[in-house]
Amino acid sequence: MSKIFTPTNQIRLTNVAIVRLKKGGKRFEIACYRNKVISWRNKLEQDIDEVLQTHTIFSNVSKGQVAKKEDLLKIFGNDDSTEICKVILEKGELQVSDKERHSQIESLMKDIATTVADKCVNPETKRPYPVSIIEKAIKDVHYSVNVNKSAKQQALDVIQLLKKEIPLERAQMRVRILLTGKDAKKIKDKVIKLAMSVEEENWDSGTANIICLIDPGNFRNLDEMIRMETKGSGQFELLNLKEMVEGEQTL
Repeated sequence: MSKIFTPTNQIRLTNVAIVRLKKGGKRFEIACYRNKVISWRNKLEQDIDEVLQTHTIFSNVSKGQVAKKEDLLKIFGNDDSTEICKVILEKGELQVSDKERHSQIESLMKDIATTVADKCVNPETKRPYPVSIIEKAIKDVHYSVNVNKSAKQQALDVIQLLKKEIPLERAQMRVRILLTGKDAKKIKDKVIKLAMSVEEENWDSGTANIICLIDPGNFRNLDEMIRMETKGSGQFELLNLKEMVEGEQTL
């Protein structure tokens, strides 16, 4: 009875996301779980075992052809499969079908629009825009969605573009600042420069109690300034994460 010959250098995988890297005239591919590659690149996923279906390096995943050890040594300088997988994950190109890429872009577009709508308001009304309006505005400015960057990262770029098209600004934070000591007035003057507007300012027994609205981008700078300038004696308290009027802006 004849035996069925199965090549030892072939591994069959199904339902995989392939990341391909061409280097030194050779093609190297790895088989990954869908949706995990972007998470890894955005440092949201730290466990490489959650990203890879196998630590095997292929010359062709679809055909199950494993890369030759001598090629790995020549091109990468070692044959440590995990380390090579990390290089391919970082520098390789994620292979997806046109239909899958379109779906991925549409989903990411929706996430970007949702993030912008959540972070921003119409400065004239202080009301947030509906996600659908933001999504239309993003398409109107012909923003090119990058599938290799997170929605949060791209939302910051989109906000700057949309400001040129529609009334838009980051929803401001309401904070309370308490300053004491002989340098309280001098520190207060520095603090005010980073505030969008001051709602209350009271002095009681040499202590300044200030409630103001700030741009979210200045939150960390203010926190560090108050800690450094007051040597830890000042207080910086977040009262409202977003200052906005209830109800969506309509157009």
